[in-house]
Amino acid sequence: MLRKLYDWVINLAGSRRAPAALAVVSFAESSFFPIPPDVMLAPMVLARPQRAFVYAGICTVASVLGGLLGYAIGVFLEPVGHTILALFGHPQGQAEFHEWFSKWGVWIILVKGLTPIPYKLVTITAGLARFDLFTFIWASIVTRGARFFLSAILLKYFGPAIRAEVERRLGLYTAIFVVLLIGVVVVLKVL
Repeated sequence: MLRKLYDWVINLAGSRRAPAALAVVSFAESSFFPIPPDVMLAPMVLARPQRAFVYAGICTVASVLGGLLGYAIGVFLEPVGHTILALFGHPQGQAEFHEWFSKWGVWIILVKGLTPIPYKLVTITAGLARFDLFTFIWASIVTRGARFFLSAILLKYFGPAIRAEVERRLGLYTAIFVVLLIGVVVVLKVL
C-alpha cells in the first residue's frame, strides 16, 4: 500500500496540478500523511529549476499550516493523536516526547523538523505537551523553511548529480547535519 501511495505522489509531481498537490501533501504530511513532500519537491525542482524557491515556499507555508493541524490534534483530539503516534511506531510517544519538550523545548522542533523523522510526531506531541503555540509556529517556520529551501537550492544548482548522491547516502548526510546542529547548540549553551 505504501508503494502505491508513493507512486501516486510521484505521478502528481508531473501533473499541471503539481503545485496544488505539493501544498496538499506538505500540509497533510505534517499531521497524518506518511509520504514526505520531498518526494514531489525534488522532481518538480529538477523539471523547473527557475521555480525552485516558489516550490520551497509552498512546502514551507503548507507544512507549517499542517503542523498547526497536528498541534490541534494533540490538544483537542488526544485519542487520535495517540493513534497516529502508535501507527508511526511510538505507542508510548507522548511520555517520551513530553520529557524531551520539557528538557529541550524549542530545540526538539528545530532539530526534528530538519530530519527525515516524520514531522507529524513533533507537531502532535507538541500539542499533547501543550508546548507554547507562538514558539511552535516560529520554530516550525524556521525549521521547515530551512529544510525545503536547502533542498530546493541543492537541487536547483547541483541538479540530478546531487540528488543521486543524497539519495544514496541520505542517512549519513542527515547524521552529519544533526551532529553539526547539536554541536552548535552545545556551543551556544556554553557561551
